Amino acid sequence: MHVLSRVLFFLLQPSHLAMLLVGAGLLLLLLRPRAARVGKGMAIAGFAVLLALGFSPIGHALLLPLEERFSRGPLPVEPVAGIIMLGGFEDPSVSRARGALMLNESAERLTETVFLARRYPDAKVVFTGGDASLVLAGESAAPAVAEFLQAAGVAPERIVLEGKSRNTHENAVFLRDLLEPQPADRWLLVTSAWHMPRAVGTFRQAGFNVLPWPVDYRTRGAGDLMMPFDKLTEGLRRTDMAVREWMGLVAYRLMGRTDALFPAPSNPR
Repeated sequence: MHVLSRVLFFLLQPSHLAMLLVGAGLLLLLLRPRAARVGKGMAIAGFAVLLALGFSPIGHALLLPLEERFSRGPLPVEPVAGIIMLGGFEDPSVSRARGALMLNESAERLTETVFLARRYPDAKVVFTGGDASLVLAGESAAPAVAEFLQAAGVAPERIVLEGKSRNTHENAVFLRDLLEPQPADRWLLVTSAWHMPRAVGTFRQAGFNVLPWPVDYRTRGAGDLMMPFDKLTEGLRRTDMAVREWMGLVAYRLMGRTDALFPAPSNPR
């Protein structure tokens, strides 16, 4: 299922569909002169879609509801059982090659976890994430993450590592088996704001009582709905990211991996 989902989204992400439309149109122009009019129309349509997705605020409009679903409310006064940090902020292959933990634009998942670990000195600090690559897959960056946490002052006995999971469902299921959460336990869940709805629904379904702590925001608020992108590649990337997340929500619900189609806040802090 993991491989199938990766392949399907590679084929179905909006930027690739638009480029396929352009490519198919150009092939018709070159190889089928009688269908030149159709080919020209397809190429123009694909190019127009690329421009629309790349420069218009469509990416913002798709991301904003995901990021607004769970807010960063006040932290609970009472102790928490642990802080669960979802992977995705690290680059396992580059980390292995360079011998140090290499971070990407989701690095706030790690830095905010360090902040929370200091706020709750008795809580477990949990990292979950393997290498989900389909090509040249290697080892998880979990050991490098553990080294970073220890260097940041987190005691080794507090750190729990899970380095086999390749997606959010496996994050939750593998941690359930590892941590055996109890109904009375409360776990702070740290992941990107746009990914939080699916993560919360998946962890709830696995039996965790999670308190969302969203990080790594990509939008500033409703004002971005009128704000175009200044780079084509950035607009396409944001649109692809948002569409993938919405597709993931639908797929996870159909497979029974989440407790709702669009999980909403319900657990009190």
